Amino acid sequence: MIPEGDGRQYVIEALAEDSWRMFRILGEFAQGFEEMADVGKAVTIFGSARLSVDCQYYEQAVKLAGELAQQGYVIITGGGPGIMEAGNKGALEAGGRSIGLNIDLPHEQSPNAYQTDELKFRYFFVRKVMLVKYSTAFVVFPGGFGTIDELFEALTLVQTKKVTPFPVFLVGVDYWRGMVQWLHSTLVRAGTVSEHDLHLFKVVDDISEIGQAIDEYYASSHHGGFNLPD
Repeated sequence: MIPEGDGRQYVIEALAEDSWRMFRILGEFAQGFEEMADVGKAVTIFGSARLSVDCQYYEQAVKLAGELAQQGYVIITGGGPGIMEAGNKGALEAGGRSIGLNIDLPHEQSPNAYQTDELKFRYFFVRKVMLVKYSTAFVVFPGGFGTIDELFEALTLVQTKKVTPFPVFLVGVDYWRGMVQWLHSTLVRAGTVSEHDLHLFKVVDDISEIGQAIDEYYASSHHGGFNLPD
């Protein structure tokens, strides 16, 4: 029941605002699907926007993205600075396709200069669908809340079989050690995840094994991607 007077007007305005928001969301999905439709095999690289160009992880991300691009993989990142920039830079300098899925933020996020394809999103959840849907593998470098959010979103989708399982690598044994220990000592012990769930990802320092592992996965399995429920 819609209230009378000012309350009724407020409800009408709120419904109109929500309707426009729905159309913006649909528009972002439509744009993303259209512009990403021709992406073949791809690897998504995650990591902090705050890490500088002289950081070891930045250098590793540049190197790994270049090697993967030479293997024929499209590199997808969040399109911003830090590790995202490193991934796009490595792909571009190797002559590969370098996609940046940028998010509209008041600070920290500005598009880097190493993208062959730049898409802009207002909504995090739309962007995350694009990061997952077109990827053959995830490589997660050290990062903060956003990186961890994207990591656990991917692991949840694999765990619940909403996506075809794919390789997930965490680069930086020292950086991720505390989190992995907590998963073992708290979540597994409490029974909220299984020991098997902790094999959904692999923590490495040596990035040289990542390209071969992704190739072996791609050659041995059909990558079905992420399908929205009907």
